[in-house]
Amino acid sequence: MKIVIPGGTGQVGAVLKRALAGAGHEAVILTRRPKHEGEVQWDGQNLGPWTAAVDGSDVVINLAGRTVSCRYTAANLQEMMDSRVDSARVVGAAIAGAAQPPRVRWRRRSGARTPSRCSSAAMSWIHEHDFVRAVEFLIDRGDIAGPVNLAAPHPLPQRAFMRTLRSVWGVPVGLPATKWMAEVGAFALRTDTELLLKSRRVVPGRLDQAGFDFQYTQWPQAADELVRRVRKRVGRGPAARR
Repeated sequence: MKIVIPGGTGQVGAVLKRALAGAGHEAVILTRRPKHEGEVQWDGQNLGPWTAAVDGSDVVINLAGRTVSCRYTAANLQEMMDSRVDSARVVGAAIAGAAQPPRVRWRRRSGARTPSRCSSAAMSWIHEHDFVRAVEFLIDRGDIAGPVNLAAPHPLPQRAFMRTLRSVWGVPVGLPATKWMAEVGAFALRTDTELLLKSRRVVPGRLDQAGFDFQYTQWPQAADELVRRVRKRVGRGPAARR
């Protein structure tokens, strides 16, 4: 299949492109600054030569939008909204004008958020293997339409999330961070505490109902696989934990 991914240069897009290419699919990335083979320039706002990539494709997965890792000023919040609305609008226009439009269009959306203390905030997550498998599952299931949450079935408090990650990585102690510490760190990193202090509890209701089989349902299982893979890549064995 030919799969077009607007805004696919971030972490999620890189995971998806790598997996799709490895499965023998053609993955085309729409980006403002193309640097690699398979990347096509666009501005996320206007129709242009990039629409040729959409015409004749099988699937479009729109990941475009300004990063949420920034200071939440009024200007940045507006840019977050505009970048998502504009990209969705122009991708829709390209599909509508295509002689051979794709049969599947998917748009990533953020999870629901509620105020919470940092340590008890709900953490929703999904292992990258299950993320890719879920995307492939939805592509194959032409009977599923509308919003679908891509998240593992068991969110957990942030405290438990970090405790498990420290345990798997071999770090025995983690110092708690207060709200003011988070605010200082966020300011230094030019990001916002909203990413830490708001709860995101998202569950895969429709995926479960459709019969999707998660390989990683629990965070300890997923964290163990991720840490093992990182250690293997960097050559850091268990003895290096000391």
